[in-house]
Amino acid sequence: MAFAPVAQSQEPIPKYELKMFQARYAAQEKAASARLRENPDDLSAYSARGDARLFLGNFQGSREDYEKMIQLNPKLDVSHWRLGIAYFYLKEYDKAARQFKVYHNYDQVDRENGIWRFMSQYKASGLKSARKGLLKYEKDDRPPYPWLYEMFAGKIKPGQVFSEIEAAGFDDRYRTRVLFHAWLYVGIYLELTEGTQKALPYLRKAAANEYGRATGTYMWQVARIHYRLSSEGAQAEEKGKVNPGK
Repeated sequence: MAFAPVAQSQEPIPKYELKMFQARYAAQEKAASARLRENPDDLSAYSARGDARLFLGNFQGSREDYEKMIQLNPKLDVSHWRLGIAYFYLKEYDKAARQFKVYHNYDQVDRENGIWRFMSQYKASGLKSARKGLLKYEKDDRPPYPWLYEMFAGKIKPGQVFSEIEAAGFDDRYRTRVLFHAWLYVGIYLELTEGTQKALPYLRKAAANEYGRATGTYMWQVARIHYRLSSEGAQAEEKGKVNPGK
């Protein structure tokens, strides 16, 4: 399904789309719960329900389902990056950092995982610790992750990520996909290093991205949730400035 571009003056995701996603994942959670009543050891049902719960913003429920998967099959621990994301949004940053480090033993190409490790360590211990703990990669990765990783390492500025994307000359469809990832992680980087107000325009573009909205990928779901949480946090911060005594 293709979705139309969203104007800057509008919310990044139209209300009818949000309602559609909410209904879809509420139904997925209900169906998975029904399967688990029939078979309490159904790994795929825990996986489906964990995803649905995370997409609905129920991070604790998602964590419980993901952890149950590992309890039933400990071999899944090494590949379960999704559990790290649940930990991150529950503000259990040390656990999240550990989960992303473990995943590195499973996949030593995916720099997106290394970025989440950085994010978790930044939240737990600050910038110096996060940069010191950056995972090492030797093999190539998909764009824009090599450039994004250089940015998180402090070797290039956010604007250079977009310059590299433009210079690469991707076709329009693939460029839209690459820009989704760039907007999300440049936004997160700015949020960590310069504050939410600097980050929101980029996070908004990631949430509004046509590729993400059309495919509904796991990371686009994360992007729309991250934008909502950041936007709500910024609004609360502004309200506090206006009413400092309340």
